[in-house]
Amino acid sequence: MELFEENVVLGMLSEVVSEGILIVDADQKIVGSNSAANQLFGYSKRELEGRPMDILIPRRVRSGHRKDVDTFIGTGRARPMGPGLDLWGLRKDGDEFPLEISLNPFKIGDKKYVMALIVDVSERKKAEQTISYWYRIFDESLNEIYVFDPENLLLVNVNRGAQANLGYTMEELHRMTVLDIKPDMTEGEFRKLIAPLSGNKSKKVVFESIHQRKDGSRYPVELHLQNSSIGKRKVLVSIGLDITERRTYTQQLENKVEERTAQLREALKAEKKLNELKTKFLSMVSHEFKTPLASILTSTSLLGRYTRADQQERRDKHIETIKSKVKYLDNILSDFLSMERLESGVENYTIGRFELEPLIDELVHDSTGQLKAGQSIRPPSDLKGIVLEFDQKILALSLSNLVNNAIKYSPEQTEIIIGVTPWDKGIQIEVSDRGLGIPLEDQPFIFQRYYRASNVLTVQGTGIGLNIVQQHLHNLGGELSFESRPGEGSTFRLKIPHNIT
Repeated sequence: MELFEENVVLGMLSEVVSEGILIVDADQKIVGSNSAANQLFGYSKRELEGRPMDILIPRRVRSGHRKDVDTFIGTGRARPMGPGLDLWGLRKDGDEFPLEISLNPFKIGDKKYVMALIVDVSERKKAEQTISYWYRIFDESLNEIYVFDPENLLLVNVNRGAQANLGYTMEELHRMTVLDIKPDMTEGEFRKLIAPLSGNKSKKVVFESIHQRKDGSRYPVELHLQNSSIGKRKVLVSIGLDITERRTYTQQLENKVEERTAQLREALKAEKKLNELKTKFLSMVSHEFKTPLASILTSTSLLGRYTRADQQERRDKHIETIKSKVKYLDNILSDFLSMERLESGVENYTIGRFELEPLIDELVHDSTGQLKAGQSIRPPSDLKGIVLEFDQKILALSLSNLVNNAIKYSPEQTEIIIGVTPWDKGIQIEVSDRGLGIPLEDQPFIFQRYYRASNVLTVQGTGIGLNIVQQHLHNLGGELSFESRPGEGSTFRLKIPHNIT
């Protein structure tokens, strides 16, 4: 170290100066520091001397800082360093802290030096951050916040939420009073409302009002007013809540009550209709069970009379009657159980591969006992090799329903035809008859539960079979449709997906 150390540095580094002082030469090496600087950066006396200035600067900004210092030494004018920038220092223990620096160049002989006055601004930064934080809360609040003078009611400050909702700029609002946005309130009414805040008689006043936007539109607000101050100046702070949605919700709630009342009336009507359907259902069940049971009872009684060997033909006739009626009752019970499972959502389907031909053969065989005199069933030809991937039980149930209906609603000496044709998603199975047909006015309702066409009310039936078939097919991705001409017959089509040939 040169004589500069003895003759100059000691004279310049006054220990009574509270700011940290560093002296740096043209090579950016520290040639002197006072006690405040040593304490600020965490070094002992003389520990910094002769060391590069970079050790006091965070690594992330060192390169830029070195260029700034070189430029400064070249210009040689005293100034604050990095105005408008956040400057950081690095302590010996690695801790970073914000600081401000004033730089002063000077020469000793032909050598250039810089004296840096350093101030730790950590507390100031914290205060600025706190003020900035609370200002952001004020300015960015979704509620409307107004600050106004309690004497002349002029607006002092208005946050962005209120500006956006009102449509005024801050410059415009500075020339307005709170009454300028309250078209339905006089000054006397307003001062009466805020009177409890005078003399701290009340900490807060809450009331509802109407605000008017710059475009003339209005909206309801709930206002919370309280005393505050800006320095020594007393002000009132008003926090406004736009209650348009609350008012709308209240109206919607009232409308909902009316709607629910109307729905209750409809529900009562539906319950009445349901009770009527229940009565109709019980009557139908009673009739549908009573008739076949009476036939079974009659045939059973008559069987006891035919005891001779030559009366076997008569016995067989009554046995067939009993079998037929039992089969009929079994079909009804199966339909009821299927309907219950569909309603409760517990119907479990079993998809598997099976051949179509055996299923059709069994269907024709089982239906033979239901045929009237002279009736016949013509099954499709050449079903060999057709394999379906479907619920076999549901397909059998569906076809049985359609074939039994064709037999039931067709006269004697007619033929029921079963056909199989391709469908773009699988196959189509048709059941055609030459029976009564369905009246045109009944056709839109034929799949409704318990509905029966007007021309078959005297024929036994529950009115649930077609409904069940349609629901099963819908659940399995299939379709059920029909064509019918009154007096000429009907054709029902089952569309089964996923066939494999």
